[in-house]
Amino acid sequence: MARKIPSELVEEVSLYVAEKKVYPREQDGFTQRLRKAAVIWLLGMYYGFAWLQWDDRQAVLWDLPARKFYVFGLVFWPQDFFYLALLLVMAGLSLFFFTAIAGRLWCGYACPQTVWTEVFIWMERWTEGDRNKRMKLDASPWTREKVLRKGSKHVLWLLFALWTGFTFVGYFTPIRDLADRLVPFAWGGWEIFWVLFYSLATWGNAGVLREQVCKYMCPYARFQGAMFDRNTLIIAYDPMRGEPRGPRKKGKLGSVLERARGLLPLDVATSAVVHAAQHRSAADLQLGARATTGLVVDEQHGLPPPPKAESPDDLGDCIDCTICVQVCPTGIDIRNGLQYECIACGACVDACDMVMDKMGYPRGLVRYTSQNAVEGKAARLLRPRVLVYGGLLLALAVGFAVGIAQRSPLIVDVMRDRNALYRQASDGSIENTYTVRIVNKDIVPRNFTIRINGPEGLVLVEQGAVHAAAAEEVLTVPVTLRAPAGLAKGRVDVELVVESDAEGVSETEETRFFGPF
Repeated sequence: MARKIPSELVEEVSLYVAEKKVYPREQDGFTQRLRKAAVIWLLGMYYGFAWLQWDDRQAVLWDLPARKFYVFGLVFWPQDFFYLALLLVMAGLSLFFFTAIAGRLWCGYACPQTVWTEVFIWMERWTEGDRNKRMKLDASPWTREKVLRKGSKHVLWLLFALWTGFTFVGYFTPIRDLADRLVPFAWGGWEIFWVLFYSLATWGNAGVLREQVCKYMCPYARFQGAMFDRNTLIIAYDPMRGEPRGPRKKGKLGSVLERARGLLPLDVATSAVVHAAQHRSAADLQLGARATTGLVVDEQHGLPPPPKAESPDDLGDCIDCTICVQVCPTGIDIRNGLQYECIACGACVDACDMVMDKMGYPRGLVRYTSQNAVEGKAARLLRPRVLVYGGLLLALAVGFAVGIAQRSPLIVDVMRDRNALYRQASDGSIENTYTVRIVNKDIVPRNFTIRINGPEGLVLVEQGAVHAAAAEEVLTVPVTLRAPAGLAKGRVDVELVVESDAEGVSETEETRFFGPF
C-alpha cells in the first residue's frame, strides 16, 4: 500500500525583497548649507563652462575628430596623453588621501550621483511637498491632484535631464553650434543618441535609483574600509553619552554631561546600542532604518547586559526622536555605528544638533569625529599613510604643473624615405630623403626653419627655407641631405633641428644618413 505523504501549500517567497522607498526629510544646518553651496558651484561649472569662449573657440572642448582637447588656454594633443595618465593617478591618490583624513568626503559633497540626486530631490519637494506629504501622496489612490503632482515632477526631471545630456554633448561638439542646429533640427545621429542616452542615465540614476546606486552599484563603499583607520574622521554617534535612549519632557532632565551619571563605560554603551538595534522601537520599525554592521550581543563578544533605565536619571542624551534617520538620504540609522551606506553628507549631524539645541543639551551627540576620539583615546591627524599619500600627491602635482609650464608648443617627427636607402647623384654625391612632420601646437601662426648637426661636408639641400604654419597646423616637409661620396660610407648619425620664430622653442630629432658600404 502506497505510503501517504502529507503536503502543505506554502506561499512562494521571493529571494529578493524590495526595500522601502526612502523619503529624506529636509534639514537645515551648517553641513547642509555647505552641501548646497557645493551643488551650486559644481553644477554651475558643469553647465557654465561649456558656454565660455576663449579667443575664437570654446573654452573647454574635447574635439575628438581633430584629436585635440582644449582647456581654456591649453591645447592637448594625442602626444600629451602622458598628462592625462598623470592626472588620473593624481585623482586616485587624492581619493586615498582625503579618505584617510576625512572619510567619504567625496561621496557627501562632490560625487555626481550625490550632486544630481540632491537637485532631483529639490524638484520633488517643489512639486509633491515635504516628507510627510510625499509619503501620504504615494500611499493615496490615483486622483487628479496626484497625477498633476507626479506628472509635473517627471516633466521637470525630464527637462533637467535633457539639459544635462545636451550640455554633455556640448563638451564634444561646440555647444553654440549644437544650439544653433536645434531649430530647425539638424543634429546628427550620434549627437541625438548621446543626448538621449545621457539624459536617460541622469533621470534613472538621480531620479529613480538614487540611494540604490550608492548601496549596490558604487564600488567605493565596498573598499572604503581598506582606507579607513581609527583616526579617520567619520560621522559617528556617541553611545557613551546617548545610551540608553528614550523620550523625556523638555527641560525636565539635563544632559549627562551635567548630571552625576556622566558617560557610560564603552562596553556598556556598545551593549545598549546592540540591544536597541535588535529591539527597535515602533518609530524605528515604521522608518525601516537599516543596520549593516551585524550587531550581535552574545558571550563570544564579551559584552555585558545592556543598562536598564529604571528612572529618568538613567537615560542618556538621545531622546529617540528618529529625526537622524528621517533626514538620511540612504535610510540608515547612524546610531548603529559606521555602515557602508553612509555617504557622510552630515544631515544627521545637523538634525541631532537641532534637537540638542531644543532640549538645551550640548551639541555633538552625532558629530564628525574619529573612533579613537569617541572612545576617549588620543586622535592623530598626521599618520604614516596620510604622510605617504600627501607626499606622493604633492610630488605628482608639482611634476604635473612643471610639465605643463615647460611643455613645448612644437612636435617634430622625422621619417626616412622607405623606397630607397640612398641615391647617387650625377656628380657622385650621395643623397638621402626624409619627411619632416612639424606640428605647431601653438594657438598663433609660427615660422620654422630646419638645420642639421652632423659631420663636416654633410649639407641640407633646403638650408635656409622658411616653413610657415598656421595656428595648430601640421606641416609635412620633404628634406634632402647630401654628402660627398667619400664621406658617406655605411651609416652616419645626424641630428635635424627644427627652430621656431618663438624665442627658445626648438626640437631636435636624431636620424641616420646611409651611403654605400
